[in-house]
Amino acid sequence: MTGFPRYAIYFAAGSDSVLSRFGAELLGYDAYSGDELPFPQQALHVAPDWREVSADPRKYGFHATLKAPMALAPGKTEAELMAACAAFAGMARPRPVIRPIVDSISGFIAVVPAEPVEALQQLAADCVREFDPFRAALTTEDRTRRKPEKLSERQRDYLDRWGYPYVMEEFRFHMTLTGRLDADRRGPILQMLRASFARLGLDTLAIDRIALFKQDDAKAKFRIIGEWALVR
Repeated sequence: MTGFPRYAIYFAAGSDSVLSRFGAELLGYDAYSGDELPFPQQALHVAPDWREVSADPRKYGFHATLKAPMALAPGKTEAELMAACAAFAGMARPRPVIRPIVDSISGFIAVVPAEPVEALQQLAADCVREFDPFRAALTTEDRTRRKPEKLSERQRDYLDRWGYPYVMEEFRFHMTLTGRLDADRRGPILQMLRASFARLGLDTLAIDRIALFKQDDAKAKFRIIGEWALVR
């Protein structure tokens, strides 16, 4: 299995943003501070087992994946990766802006764009390419864990080329709020999350930064160790 520590380049909305607070409270974990948080009462009312409902995304912190978790390639260092993040953020490019909504995606619930945004797809593809030299090669065990037999041919190709199947054309921006839910449970939870999100009054969301997350070992949660504003 891939070694530790692991690093990921994610979008996180900023430590002082209402969106970050919304996500952190629902997950019961703030990746900026490393603090555990009490769950909102409305979540516990709809799902008394909310700790289990939110267990899978909690270990990653509230985020959207741009470059999936990876161990560092031989000879690469954390300091070099941080410098590369700063350099990437400093390259002028269109800053994506989405209209965020809460919806179901592949059985779990997440904050997603209401419609595709080409600049966002391009940003994610750029992240995959630019940071790939830092990625340790995928091990046979890690590849098997991805269940390649259940992936499409293109997804398998991407898994072998980039270490992760959901990149390029397969990329779908999402900020996950729950684990995978059975259809009969999903409806009430989706309704509650949509109502909670609507109270934020967040009509647009600028994807205006990248954050470097680090996981020290298999039992640790990911924690933000650096954040860089994207230059326009």
